Amino acid sequence: MNDKKILLVVEDDLGLQKQLKWGFDSYQTVIAGNRGEAIAALRRYAPGVVTLDLGLPPDPANASEGLATLGEILALAPSTKVIVVTGNDDRDNAIQAVAMGAYDFYQKPVDIDILNMIIKRAFQLDELEKDYLMLRQKTPEPLAGVIASCKKMHELLRKVEKVAPTDATTLLLGESGTGKEVLAKAIHGLSNRSNKPFIAVNCAAIPESLLESELFGHEKGAFTGAVQQTKGKIEYANEGTFFLDEIGDLSFPLQAKLLRFIQERKIERIGGRQEIPVDVRIICATHQNLQKLIDQGQFRNDLYYRINEIALHIPPLREREGDAIVIATALLKRFCEANNKKIKGFNKEAAQAIETYRWPGNIRELENKIKKAVIMSDDVYITADNLELDHQVENALPFNLKEVRESAETVAIKRAIAYADNNISNAAKLLGITRPTLYMLLEKYKIRLNSNEDSISV
Repeated sequence: MNDKKILLVVEDDLGLQKQLKWGFDSYQTVIAGNRGEAIAALRRYAPGVVTLDLGLPPDPANASEGLATLGEILALAPSTKVIVVTGNDDRDNAIQAVAMGAYDFYQKPVDIDILNMIIKRAFQLDELEKDYLMLRQKTPEPLAGVIASCKKMHELLRKVEKVAPTDATTLLLGESGTGKEVLAKAIHGLSNRSNKPFIAVNCAAIPESLLESELFGHEKGAFTGAVQQTKGKIEYANEGTFFLDEIGDLSFPLQAKLLRFIQERKIERIGGRQEIPVDVRIICATHQNLQKLIDQGQFRNDLYYRINEIALHIPPLREREGDAIVIATALLKRFCEANNKKIKGFNKEAAQAIETYRWPGNIRELENKIKKAVIMSDDVYITADNLELDHQVENALPFNLKEVRESAETVAIKRAIAYADNNISNAAKLLGITRPTLYMLLEKYKIRLNSNEDSISV
């Protein structure tokens, strides 16, 4: 087995190809003489480091073939460390290459020892980055209360971790049922306000005539029925987090009053004359297209920019590969405990239905389906009939065969573990492998069993 690191050398000079291959004998050196060969080698070998001659012979349709090759490499594999090799009179292109994302540049004539040192440093950085990613993947649940195993959600939750410690007004965007309030609570829980109130108001759930009083409060006698002074939800959130859900449903007059509050951090109760300072972190959410509402004259442009300091887009469940069955398993345990049921899991057809269904209602629909199935089922396994789901199969586009294999094995292992309810022996049987092989694959892909049975899905 070849344990050498893979180095891709893109160089059209045959003599220099031999010199470089000999000089880099500590690596598994792959040679490419043009852009086509370079991209083919990139897909096949997935090298951590590439040396690229910017002076590749120009293609008739492209005068700067070296820069074009660099752009294609970085588009396919952005984390690849590309060291561009240039002539003495080609410094401008070298600077442009670094601006495009090249790791470093080196000017000819080639000194093997110096170039080797740059390559070694590039491989060290590549290893550090890969080790860091592995460490992040070791945590089965990225944030407390959130179940997420797909790449899209992990990327989103990394953003949440960066935003949470700040007081930036945050806008959560996503379809209904994607878990915007759960994510808002996660932001609050990671902030320095976590031991203070988290107050949520759903603009779509409260009649417009009552919403202003609900938000800002009122003084005694402010209107018929106002028999005592009442604080609003914003005031109750003082020093904590105020979550305004479905802000797209807020009426135009209330938008103006909310804008003033966000700008000044002061409120006036209905019927009052005193300005009350309020210190809150503001998080807003909507499933609507606010820009479209602005164009239609239904939402204030100035308010949009105030609440949109940081915007986070929550992907729908159909775009979260592998998450549906993991979340379904956690929900099954929760509802079985709540309803005193002894259901072991999902049968094969039910699990496939969960994975292939598009989930237009997202997590909320999944939760409702599982809850109903648990209540209505008399069997030890949930069936596809219990779930009342249609099958829809979708395909993914691969980068290279190695990546396809690793992705497929990772997804298959996670699914098998979910089906087997964390039982390694049963999961190995489902996969058709031995327990030692499964343990080896768990270590290889840094997969850990989910022991957080009380997690809230998002």
